Amino acid sequence: MKGSVVALGEVNGRRAAAWMVDGKMQDFLIDPVVDAPAPGSVYRAICDRPMKGQGGMMLRLSSGLTGYLRGAKGLAPGQAILVMVTGFADDGKAVPVTQRVLFKSKYAIVTPEAPGTNISRAIRDEERRVVLQEIAAAEMEDAPETTGLIVRSVAAGGNADDIAEDIAAMRALSEAVMADVEGVAELLVEGADAHELAWREWGIPDQLADGEGAFDDHGVHEAIEDLIAARVTLEGGAFAFIEPTRALVAVDVNTGADTSFAAGLKANVALARDLPRLLRLRGLGGMITVDLAPMAKKDRRQFEQVLKAAFKRDGTDTVLAGFTPLGCFELQRKRDRLPVARSLAE
Repeated sequence: MKGSVVALGEVNGRRAAAWMVDGKMQDFLIDPVVDAPAPGSVYRAICDRPMKGQGGMMLRLSSGLTGYLRGAKGLAPGQAILVMVTGFADDGKAVPVTQRVLFKSKYAIVTPEAPGTNISRAIRDEERRVVLQEIAAAEMEDAPETTGLIVRSVAAGGNADDIAEDIAAMRALSEAVMADVEGVAELLVEGADAHELAWREWGIPDQLADGEGAFDDHGVHEAIEDLIAARVTLEGGAFAFIEPTRALVAVDVNTGADTSFAAGLKANVALARDLPRLLRLRGLGGMITVDLAPMAKKDRRQFEQVLKAAFKRDGTDTVLAGFTPLGCFELQRKRDRLPVARSLAE
């Protein structure tokens, strides 16, 4: 099917969502089984003990759950603070959190302790920017001086009433939570599930399929099976293997049947263009090492340019470290999801 489709359904009894564009999966979300807070969850945490030499603080979140806060200067054991979960913890480690608490919805992000109103730079229509600025000003008129607002790019095509309602709801939630600092360790705001995240993060599709059999109708189950396989097909007949290990994610690029002089460069460029999508779909992050197909050193610059452009569009924090002495390429990507293979197996 041509166009974009957001399909909502269930896999193994858990909520799941798929974003398909022209029949090709671009993103996939599934609720984890693990008893861990989802990113975006907000806690009233109690400072437990400082991590000397690391500049961090161990926190008590709730029900025996432990969090870790970087840059905990000025905090003391026993102090209550508000924190937001930033990702899933590795096995046996504390949940990563930040004091930079945000309240995010489809059209708006309310930012306590970060004043100012900002309209997404992706919205270039000046008339639309003026309209959105007026809506934001009306809804934030008597907000605390320390509270800010970001109007998200999807608001470019949103209904004015829906945008105003979104801003008002996030502002009310922000004010209620930020005023609730004192007390025991407790979960204050639960992170979004797969369906809510899909609604919030994937923009406005050409079609929303949320009825029974939505996944069957749009080939989602077949696409999910591909996520579990290590081998992925690349443009031009090349292929790669993506295999997570305990220490890192290994990516091996192969030229396939192409034996031309530029086969290696073509395979590597194809991988560079698709790597953000492949990692996103599989929920993979951390250290990533790419064993590239053979290519001349003079072609490395072209590969890096394509890779940089691809990750710039992706949006997830990624550091492109560069080439190793053996010719592999290393990067580091934020772990903001659990690996899909693990979620599907649970």
